[in-house]
Amino acid sequence: MTNSAPSRLGELANLFFKLGVIGFGGPVAHIAMIEDEVVKRRQWLTREHFLDLLGATNLIPGPNSTEMAIHIGYIYAGWLGLIVSGVCFVLPAVLITGGFAWVYVTYGTLPQVAPLLYGIKPAVLAIIINALWGLAKKAVKTRQLLVIALAVALLTLLLKLNEVIALLIGGLLGMVWLHSGDKNDKPGDKANFLIASLSTGATLKASAAVAASVTTVSAINVSLWQLGWFFLKVGSVLFGGGYLLVAFLQGGLVEEYGWLTQQQLLDAIAIGQFTPGPVLSTATFIGYIIAGIPGAIVATIGIFLPSFVFVAALNPLIPRLRASFWTRAFLDAVNVSAVALMVVTTLQLGIATLTLPQAPFVDFLGLAIAIVCAILAVHFRINAVWLVFGSALIGWGASLLGYTQ
Repeated sequence: MTNSAPSRLGELANLFFKLGVIGFGGPVAHIAMIEDEVVKRRQWLTREHFLDLLGATNLIPGPNSTEMAIHIGYIYAGWLGLIVSGVCFVLPAVLITGGFAWVYVTYGTLPQVAPLLYGIKPAVLAIIINALWGLAKKAVKTRQLLVIALAVALLTLLLKLNEVIALLIGGLLGMVWLHSGDKNDKPGDKANFLIASLSTGATLKASAAVAASVTTVSAINVSLWQLGWFFLKVGSVLFGGGYLLVAFLQGGLVEEYGWLTQQQLLDAIAIGQFTPGPVLSTATFIGYIIAGIPGAIVATIGIFLPSFVFVAALNPLIPRLRASFWTRAFLDAVNVSAVALMVVTTLQLGIATLTLPQAPFVDFLGLAIAIVCAILAVHFRINAVWLVFGSALIGWGASLLGYTQ
């Protein structure tokens, strides 16, 4: 690992641009790919440090995978690294989405990429499983943490809890339970955790207040300032990932402002789903439809800018969280809870990807792709780039041979 600042920035740019190009499958898949590159292959971070970043990132608004990229850039190359890694990770998705937006506006239709995605989805499952195995071994340090992970997974599955609420429940449970047997806590630890809890609560309340204000203003003419301000507010309160994004866009852009039709919103969401990188690049598509290239730029900056600010504020605090037993126990429990949520999401993705609505009810070709990719990833450590592109070719070839799900 070189000590030259320009070389480190170049490494970050190359890595995260590559991950942005192949980053299909949503934030869980992105995080799996990032972990493989920065922990296993390059060893820029320990797995424990990576888990700390993941747990902390889950408690702030914004796209988790993008914020992980920003965290790693900051740690590896300082403030410039923070900017380079975040921009390079987001840029491929923005450019691809912008290209699709131009095609959509010009020709009124979306390109057909279903055959490629058919092959990519099971490969992404294998990549996630490979990462989850390593993360789980590091996160589940004790039987207590295993119980917390199982509890969070069950609560999420049975009660459909919001991800942030589930993480906070897991963290608070861990803080109390893990701390109960420790006799060496410092007098100031309880005060430190109280301050952290109050800060988190204040953040969530403020986020809810801003969220409520997102759709209260009605506009007839769309200006770049209005467009940018709307997406800036959404990016500042976006807990819960892509599904919450859909709710904000439906309530604000379609129902209140009337800037988009229902069909345009559905098409924008579809673009976000089948392009690589963070789903928030949907903002680029919408911005282009509403106000052309300037609108795409303003919307993109608005929705991603809060993530850079949140990470810049949070990253220096993580070592301090480790210094206190109360907050260390909280962070350990949040880490294992985050892994539990990733497992739940992976199960849901697996069911959606590998099952069919009619007999034989199992997509055997997809299952075969997932198994082969898992073996290649776990035992032979084949890079995710080759797994994604190879599986895309298989999906394309299957469509040429007339294979359908």
